[in-house]
Amino acid sequence: MKIGIIGAGNIGQAFAKHAVTTGNEVVISNSKGAESLTGIIQQIGKGLRAGSVQEAAEADIILLAVPWEKAEQVIKSISSWKGKILLDATNAISFPEFKPLDLGNTTSSEIIASLIPDAHVIKAFNTLPAALLTANPQEGAGHRVIFYSGDNSSVKAQIEDLLTKMGFAGIDLGTLAVGGKLQQFGGPFTAKNLLKFS
Repeated sequence: MKIGIIGAGNIGQAFAKHAVTTGNEVVISNSKGAESLTGIIQQIGKGLRAGSVQEAAEADIILLAVPWEKAEQVIKSISSWKGKILLDATNAISFPEFKPLDLGNTTSSEIIASLIPDAHVIKAFNTLPAALLTANPQEGAGHRVIFYSGDNSSVKAQIEDLLTKMGFAGIDLGTLAVGGKLQQFGGPFTAKNLLKFS
């Protein structure tokens, strides 16, 4: 399996650090081009390579970790999303107020999903700050919780498996409409650092 990352900010880098531990090929990208990612590649090391946004989008599972206002432009720049799994880590935030955008009765991930109806969108990796995501997901006998939601149960099972291999504990919050509301910025699970003990 190949994992792609669109967005090389703090969240993208944190995800990359754990994704390379799964043994899968991981490609990270940003709007500035592969050459700008040399330092990140050296820091994270083996298993990660830099590529274009299009290369990252050719992966089986793609993490989208870009500012909300750039998400639609990035999504529309990709030639095909058919059959892809998109992990949506974006947060709909207004700046400089740093408040949730008013999206009406829909969730940010439902908006993302409407832009790529032939892909599978899973909301994940958006509730924790980068410092916590970067840290070791295991604390004592517990594993840091990553919430996720989506509309396809078999795809969510794949993400659950990926999270386990990365060292996290996944908790399924339901559909994008239900779980997405709980996860999105300003929702009840914003910045909740929880551990799951088996």
